[in-house]
Amino acid sequence: MTTEFRPIEGMYRGAPFHMVGDGFRVSNYFPGGTDFGQRFSPFILLDYNPPFEVAPSTEPRGVGAHPHRGFETVSIAYEGTVEHHDNHGNHGIVGPGDVQWMTAGSGLLHKEYHEKEFSRRGGTFHFIQLWVNLPRAHKMHPPRYQELLKKDMGYAELPDGGGTVRVIAGDYNGARGPAQTFTPIHLFDIAFRAGGKAQFTLPAAYHTAALVLRGEARINGGAAAKEGDFVLFANEAGEIAIEGLTDETLVIVLSGEPIDEPVVQHGPFVMNSREEIVQAFQDFQSGKMGTTRF
Repeated sequence: MTTEFRPIEGMYRGAPFHMVGDGFRVSNYFPGGTDFGQRFSPFILLDYNPPFEVAPSTEPRGVGAHPHRGFETVSIAYEGTVEHHDNHGNHGIVGPGDVQWMTAGSGLLHKEYHEKEFSRRGGTFHFIQLWVNLPRAHKMHPPRYQELLKKDMGYAELPDGGGTVRVIAGDYNGARGPAQTFTPIHLFDIAFRAGGKAQFTLPAAYHTAALVLRGEARINGGAAAKEGDFVLFANEAGEIAIEGLTDETLVIVLSGEPIDEPVVQHGPFVMNSREEIVQAFQDFQSGKMGTTRF
């Protein structure tokens, strides 16, 4: 039987690198890197910090206290260690294989920076941050924080020792991730050995893509995608097949049910209307989201 593959809509590269704060050297894939707009809802931002060497420092680098409202931040650590504080009393440290999933909801202030001991010794830093939209009904949900540790992830082994799938949210062929989400999301990465193959099917209506973080991968038996390539799939039925072409190939897959609502983003706020954005700034400036002293 001939496999019906889900068509590839396009393959993209991220925007030129820039610094976020003084600790994160990122390439933005969307919304700035490509003209996606609503095309990849519920995901509204992807900043990728590929491996780079951090010099030792007595002062941890990162991003100071800043506000958010109306969405969630998802921070995925591959190498190096990140520390988080927010003004709702949440504090977490995530290292290789860990994820922090923060719901800004009605509004909070948080800061993220290199963990103190990692800063002191320096080393390789490799990191992803996603912004995930919240539907109108949950934009003012009370803030919450999920610390998702490596040991708590869902795992599935590929056939013939071809590699391992780590599931952060949703599921991969029955292996479930620990993240609690407001809308259906599948988020997993696949660590391949050369020749390892992953085959899976996701709902055709879900916006779906794969980003090659390391090595080289063949998608749907066709052309190879190299490190840094973002492969966007069409919203059509079909299987997705990814083959690792090199040892230690690493690919992350993002898939989610679109939120069919207006999106208005300005700076750190993502709402449904311009009026709600104005209100968010007023609430922040008047101190309703709390202070930076935490």
